[in-house]
Amino acid sequence: MQLYKNQALKIYNSLSGDKELFTPIHEGSVGMYVCGPTVYSNVHLGNCRTFISFDLVFRYLKHLGFKVRYVRNITDVGHIEDDADDGEDKIAKKARIEKLEPMEIVQQYSVDFHQILELFNNMPPSIEPTATGHIIEQIETIKKIIENGFAYESNGSVYFDVVKFNETNHYGKLSGRNLEDMISNTRDLSGQDEKRNPQDFALWKKAEPQHIMRWPSPWGDGFPGWHLECTSMSTKYLGNHFDIHGGGMDLKFPHHECEIAQNEACTGQSPVNFWMHANMLTLNGKKMSKSTGNNILPREIFSGNNEILSKAFSPTVTRFFILQAHYRSILDFSNDAILAAEKGFNRLMEALEALEGLKTSDKSSIDIEAWKQSCYDAMNDDFNSPILIAQLFEAVRYINLLKENKETITASDLKLLSEILNAFVFDVLGLVDEKTASNNNDKLEGVVNMLIGMRNEARANKDFALSDQIRNKLTELGIELKDSKEGTTFSIQS
Repeated sequence: MQLYKNQALKIYNSLSGDKELFTPIHEGSVGMYVCGPTVYSNVHLGNCRTFISFDLVFRYLKHLGFKVRYVRNITDVGHIEDDADDGEDKIAKKARIEKLEPMEIVQQYSVDFHQILELFNNMPPSIEPTATGHIIEQIETIKKIIENGFAYESNGSVYFDVVKFNETNHYGKLSGRNLEDMISNTRDLSGQDEKRNPQDFALWKKAEPQHIMRWPSPWGDGFPGWHLECTSMSTKYLGNHFDIHGGGMDLKFPHHECEIAQNEACTGQSPVNFWMHANMLTLNGKKMSKSTGNNILPREIFSGNNEILSKAFSPTVTRFFILQAHYRSILDFSNDAILAAEKGFNRLMEALEALEGLKTSDKSSIDIEAWKQSCYDAMNDDFNSPILIAQLFEAVRYINLLKENKETITASDLKLLSEILNAFVFDVLGLVDEKTASNNNDKLEGVVNMLIGMRNEARANKDFALSDQIRNKLTELGIELKDSKEGTTFSIQS
């Protein structure tokens, strides 16, 4: 259904600083790019908040009937420490410390990233390109920028000429910065003698002899600058001009500012209509930091294996907690806050469960159509999930009054109430009914144990062909069997 034709969606545009009516470039279709992770460590909760926020955007756009191409990259080249142009490649550094190949590090943490987002019930993007898979595209982008006069080669590296670009364009328009102020506040960094200006940033860096990740280029062996991959991959899959670009607030400068400059220098046009930025997550009122110990990983929340929380909390409760704040607001994570979120989530699930047993009447004491539109109004106001959740709890209150026969509802309105609640709770917010999921897991366990029994019987009868067939079929389905003296157990691979 093309619900978008009857809904006026407004999105806060970081570029203009205002909420603007969203009209896609191509009717009925949306192109969205979100900066993905640099895979050199376990994904932390702050990153997860960003990806959950854009999963909400993705889900709501699809709910409205848009055909969405959602592109989210994997940074597997490993950009430079502190996102500057000098220092050590993060992935190569991790590989050296752990005595592994860089691509082993990439694989390990890419798998972790996908597993965590799957636990949070995030939908996978339409396309998930990697930086290493698009080196050719990045080299071609650099060639074009050099050809247009906005970049220069220096000692085997290529730098973007910010001052030259700023003569005809505005470097700093997304972050609200002024180039003259940036120049006066610049600190000296090693390797600056290669640059014409301190603000110039690397499009391609010459690889020193000890640098592991390197590729041939017209300027010599090296590796691409961090900002370049997103410019090359977003335009490859979404075109030179697309609808939405998202990421964390920390990426607004320099990453997204540099992306805009690269795109304009390469194609001569502004790349994105709407820039969206998710805000940060704090822990007990302070910035999350591994070095200070004020940090918690998603798996530590799910297992309860931490010194911050009083108990374990499920992925869907954690997701619900995150969505209780607007994506542009700072959100503080604490034991009390997630305990309150768990209580609210349980109330919501209980109300949904109670829908089936409600009595109907010949009239409704509440306007369900008006309530339905209030849910859409919340999401149409820059994906305002906390206001949506407040409207869902209005429905919870109504359901509880219906249970006590203090309100009335017609059969058709009850059907509509149920449809809208389920749509917004499960399809849009992406929550999971843990009781249903648990029942499904119990059924799965029963079926697998039955097959293990059949396999044991086949082995006892020396029917090894059937035994192997059962094991192989289960492996294909992601269920791994482990034989031991105590018997056979199984595990489900993510």
